[in-house]
Amino acid sequence: MKTIKFGIIGAGLMGREFASACARWCHLTEINAKPELVAVCDKNPALYPWYQDNFPTIKQVTDDYHELLANKDVEAVYCAVPHNLHEQIYCDIIRSGRHLLGEKPFGIDKKANDAIMQCIAEHPEVIVRCSSEFPFYPPMQRIGQLLETDFFGDLIEVNSGFLHSSDLNPMKPINWKRMIEFNGEYGCMGDLGMHACHFPFRAGFFPKNVRAILSKLVKERPGKDGAMVPCVTWDNATLLCEAADPKNGNPFPLTIKTQRIAPGETDTWYFEVKGMKGCAKWSSKNPRRLELLEYTGKDQAVQQIDMGYETAFKTITGGIFEFGFTDSILQMWASFVTEITEGKPKGKFVSCVTPEEAALSHKLFTAALESWKNSTTVAL
Repeated sequence: MKTIKFGIIGAGLMGREFASACARWCHLTEINAKPELVAVCDKNPALYPWYQDNFPTIKQVTDDYHELLANKDVEAVYCAVPHNLHEQIYCDIIRSGRHLLGEKPFGIDKKANDAIMQCIAEHPEVIVRCSSEFPFYPPMQRIGQLLETDFFGDLIEVNSGFLHSSDLNPMKPINWKRMIEFNGEYGCMGDLGMHACHFPFRAGFFPKNVRAILSKLVKERPGKDGAMVPCVTWDNATLLCEAADPKNGNPFPLTIKTQRIAPGETDTWYFEVKGMKGCAKWSSKNPRRLELLEYTGKDQAVQQIDMGYETAFKTITGGIFEFGFTDSILQMWASFVTEITEGKPKGKFVSCVTPEEAALSHKLFTAALESWKNSTTVAL
């Protein structure tokens, strides 16, 4: 089995999730390569001990990512840093010849994303992908399989969203995701939007235009010293788009919703396709349940299927057991490692977000800002 030596730049929440996925790699049963964590970079040295205590393969810890990129042992990088740092650090990683899995949105704004895309174009030998775990849940994999058939018939509408709700408490202290200089003018769209865009874009549901409703619901939050400071990023966004059915060119409404304030929700992903012949619906509120409606001219009855551990990359877990978030992360990383070693994904809906899909999200979010500012429908 081939070993790919990884470095992490940004050792916080998601860095630890990647490290944990590395430790669980033996869970996968049919894969020809594995990641090995050899270097960690973060400005906060308090994060180092957890990595060093649990991963003896780590030979380098540093607060300077240039030192990590100078490490000849590092072949690939996972980068999870605030959006304002994406352009510089992502481009430096790509220019160093390391493969990159980076966090969304691949740049604080479209200008930054354009620079990253230019750098990618100049280094075609480097595999670059964006993180999004959403499609790897078994019901979403099943919907992807159905989208490659004529199960749905002519499309009526598609709805996709990510409802976060961590910011419902108005006294929650402000963090960088609430600050425009770090998170960008997109607000919730930049931080959450790729999760809601990944599957529609992969299915070929590309927005032709957008009418956006954006909301700033909490105007200020406590700062580090307890004093109230302004919140200037968007809390919630609802994007009503017109897309075209890739099979026949017919237009249909595509709704993409991202909310940081969604009462009753906790990191809820959802996806719904309605067609003249069939419908499908899934939500992470009930992660194993897939709802299908197949219309044959008789009763319009919804079938509920409780799916088991039916994954794209096979594991030791029995098929009757439930799938969860850490499982989706392992599947996503299996996909990225497979692309590095084999040069192609396992399947259409079994791969990480491409740079082109991330770039399309920037076009959409930039148009959404214009739409809200001018109360108009903006063409992409």
